Amino acid sequence: MKLHSAIFSAAMFVVAVVFFIAEPAIVYADIYKHVDEEGVLHLTNVPSNPKAKYVMIMKEKRILLSPSLDVKKYDHLISSAADKFNLDSALIKAVIKAESNFNHKAVSRVGAQGLMQLMPKTASALNVKDSFHPEKNIEGGARYLRYLLNLYKGNLTLALAAYNAGEGAVAKYNYNIPPYRETQNYVKRVLSFYQSYSKE
Repeated sequence: MKLHSAIFSAAMFVVAVVFFIAEPAIVYADIYKHVDEEGVLHLTNVPSNPKAKYVMIMKEKRILLSPSLDVKKYDHLISSAADKFNLDSALIKAVIKAESNFNHKAVSRVGAQGLMQLMPKTASALNVKDSFHPEKNIEGGARYLRYLLNLYKGNLTLALAAYNAGEGAVAKYNYNIPPYRETQNYVKRVLSFYQSYSKE
C-alpha cells in the first residue's frame, strides 16, 4: 500500500511539475488515470496503453494564451458589434474573456478559433471568412449570440450553454443547461465576467 501511495505521490508531483514548466503560451491539462493489475494507479496526459481502461479525471479547454493581457484593446470593436446586434458590450466582452482571454489567435482543442472561438462551420454560416481577424470574429460571435438569445427568447443562460455545447445539446436536455461540467462552469464563468465588466 505504501508503494502504491508513493507512486501516486510521485505521479502527482510529475503532473504538477509539467504544469509549471510547460510552455506558458499553451495549456494542455487533460489528465487520465488507470489502475493496473497490481493495483498501481497511473496518471498520464497521453493514454498510450490500448489494454488499459482510462478514466479522465481532469479536462481543461486548450487555448493559446496571450503573454500580455490588454482587456480594453478591443473595446471599440466590441461596442460597435454590441450596437449593431443590440447586445450589452459587457456580455460580448465576458464571452471573449471566457473563450480566448482576449487572444485573437486562440485555437481550442476542437478547432474553435479567434477571440470568440468560432468553429469553422459556424464561422462559415456567419460569413466570417477569417476567424483570426478581430473585427470579423467579434461581429460573427455577436451575431451568433443575438441569434441564440432570440432563439431562447432572451434566456441568457440557455444562450450561453448553446454557445458552448451547441443547440442540439440544449434541446437534448429539454432546454436546460446540459449536465456537462465544462458547460455548467462556462455559463457560471461568463455570467461572473459579465457582472464584473458591467460595473466598469
